[in-house]
Amino acid sequence: MKKWISSLFMVLTIIALAACGTSATTDSGASLAEADKFTFAASGEFKPFSVTEADGTMSGFDIEVGEAIAKELGLQPVQKKFKFSGIVEGVKSGRFDAAVASHTITEERLEEVDFSTPYYYSGPQIFVRPDSSVETLADLEGLEIAVSKGSTYADTAAEVTENIQQYDSDVVALEALSKGKHDAVITDFITGKEAIAAELSIEGRELLGRSEQAIAVSKDNPELLEEINAALETLRENGTLAEISEKYFGDDITTDPDSQ
Repeated sequence: MKKWISSLFMVLTIIALAACGTSATTDSGASLAEADKFTFAASGEFKPFSVTEADGTMSGFDIEVGEAIAKELGLQPVQKKFKFSGIVEGVKSGRFDAAVASHTITEERLEEVDFSTPYYYSGPQIFVRPDSSVETLADLEGLEIAVSKGSTYADTAAEVTENIQQYDSDVVALEALSKGKHDAVITDFITGKEAIAAELSIEGRELLGRSEQAIAVSKDNPELLEEINAALETLRENGTLAEISEKYFGDDITTDPDSQ
């Protein structure tokens, strides 16, 4: 019995030491999903922000920003593809360290997660087929509007109609619009601009405001939020954010328009 207790104590000690050796925290005390890694989520369905390649990995503006942040933090970047509508919940539960997935800062989302300083600035826009007479949001009264699941655009659409169709991807919604489905799509104007460049048969109409996109972090992880904000500040100052933006958009969308 005595020998059995001694053996059990040794096993428990080894387990405890192993756990201490792989503690998933940074030097500042920030929690990590995996030790020495920055695990960030994106949808892989929001070209050119995140798109899924043939090998299953993701590329795009958001992905390169996530990787640049990881480098500043001295961590290995680990990208996780996840449906946009479930990403915030994944951050809350600790499944991901952060979401680098073009989330607009809203009061509703701020109740669930914390946000970094914005890493780019954009705004929603109405997109229709070229033969549409729709020009403004008021013109969409009672009509069918398509949006992406979990986005803020559904709230905008709900101001004028109950007939809202939701897709997993903004790009798929725009493709459906160009093929004759729905009366309009509301999405980020940059996404629509890219779709037009890809020769989808759509046009942009009324711009519906300005939005700030930021990185979502669990409310239980203020240390990581502080580190991410410091990394973003460095990436702004050394021109990395602007460089990534120019690569994908031919323009700098990372600088606050009000500061220019």
